[in-house]
Amino acid sequence: MPSLNRRSFLKTSALAAGTLAFFARSWSQVPGANSDVRVAVIGLNGRGKNHVASLAAIKGVRIVALCDPDTAVLEKAKKLQGIDAASIKTYTDLRELFAASDVDAVTIATPNHWHSLAGIWACQAGKDVYVEKPVSHNVWEGRQLAAAAKKYNRVVQAGTQIRSGEGMQEAVAWVRSGQLGKIIASRGLCYKRRDSIGKTTGPQPIPASINYDIWSGPAPILSSRRNSKKNGSVHYEWHWFWPYGNGDVGNQGIHQMDVARWFLGEPGLPRHTFSIGGRVGYVDDGETPNTQVIVHDYKTAPLIFEVRGLPAKPGKGSDVDTSAMNSADAADAAAATMDKYHGVSIGIVVECEGGRVIVPNYFTATAHDRDGKVIKEFKGHDRHMQNYIDVVRSRKTADQYGPVDEGHVSSALCHLGNLSHQVGRTMTAGELAERTAGSTLTAEATGRMVEHLKTHGVDFTKTPLTLGAALTLTPGQENFSGEFSEAANALLRPQYRAPFVVPELA
Repeated sequence: MPSLNRRSFLKTSALAAGTLAFFARSWSQVPGANSDVRVAVIGLNGRGKNHVASLAAIKGVRIVALCDPDTAVLEKAKKLQGIDAASIKTYTDLRELFAASDVDAVTIATPNHWHSLAGIWACQAGKDVYVEKPVSHNVWEGRQLAAAAKKYNRVVQAGTQIRSGEGMQEAVAWVRSGQLGKIIASRGLCYKRRDSIGKTTGPQPIPASINYDIWSGPAPILSSRRNSKKNGSVHYEWHWFWPYGNGDVGNQGIHQMDVARWFLGEPGLPRHTFSIGGRVGYVDDGETPNTQVIVHDYKTAPLIFEVRGLPAKPGKGSDVDTSAMNSADAADAAAATMDKYHGVSIGIVVECEGGRVIVPNYFTATAHDRDGKVIKEFKGHDRHMQNYIDVVRSRKTADQYGPVDEGHVSSALCHLGNLSHQVGRTMTAGELAERTAGSTLTAEATGRMVEHLKTHGVDFTKTPLTLGAALTLTPGQENFSGEFSEAANALLRPQYRAPFVVPELA
């Protein structure tokens, strides 16, 4: 299947004129069924290392290039198993990589704010794409990436790998066939300890090994305010800052919300969304919530997602004063009821009229009757990267486990919850109870969240939670109508920093 020719790309690309020179070289061709697929990995400090390991295990795949704006990270990556250090090409600017004629496909494991633009540029350059979750940093650009896959006839696989497990596919089909009756609620859970990243007194130095202009890309050039001893002043802690990340909703929670929506069989966005939560339990430079409940109102059933970043037991990893608490009782209560839901800390619980399905990890699930007895088990394993390479060869996008359109919708669920939070306001405990009184499911989820925070000694008068705006989605569109719509719509599409501008394709 032919890729776009060079003239067509240069004519249609939205890149600035100074950037176009990077693409003035010959173009890669779609790999044949019997030839090696030549792959480049972009972003090597986190998930990119897993990409290298997965690709190296697939027959007929050659990792020919690595790209990262941090030269120190690049040097370490050249030592990874599966990398031929003598022949591997390295890049710090992904635009130069996209211009290379000896690359057929790329995998993208950059910070979130780069995901969509890097994917679009790769499509425009005739490369197939595997992009980590979430596929976007905001709702609008996710739609542009999905449009790019279609316009440029590229394979774009979202890194929502739970969908690749045979057991999960079977479990979803089993529930949707009505084996447990009507779904009452589909819950995603992310009870994952996240310590304070510290409070800085001023801008932190950027390591000399990092090209910070490229690292920042579409985001504004901002002074670093991260001071993690473990991860340095730039890497990883970007997750907790709005210009780059989406909090744990978009970091871990995208997996769980994707599967929760998959069980519901809902193809698009919900009718309404709202959030309750905040960054509580310690004071640091992070911006995103570390504790949050998001409710997506779907016709089939509500999708409820919970984030808890504080440790299960008080006094470990949080900066609150627990000296006045009965810490033994509080710890027992937290460990017994607050850090798990039906035995799950990171996973999915699909509650139905006739029982529930519990997904305690990525690729296994168990079905339980109303008395809690296990009646069926589902098992599988990760086949996501293999599936990507298979479809790159076959061009049969209907065979994809993680099509970008599905990845876009599930990523948008993360963004909707965060948008509700961002345009919300702080509230008192009384207002919280009043706001959730109309829904038993919402009241139950937020009630457990409040009790969890109380065991950590969180003082809601000093660090109140945020009552997110109740957002109404415009039917058939990806924007808002009604109350709060003006403020929320303004956040759907940010101002990008030239020349790192996401082109409008849809």
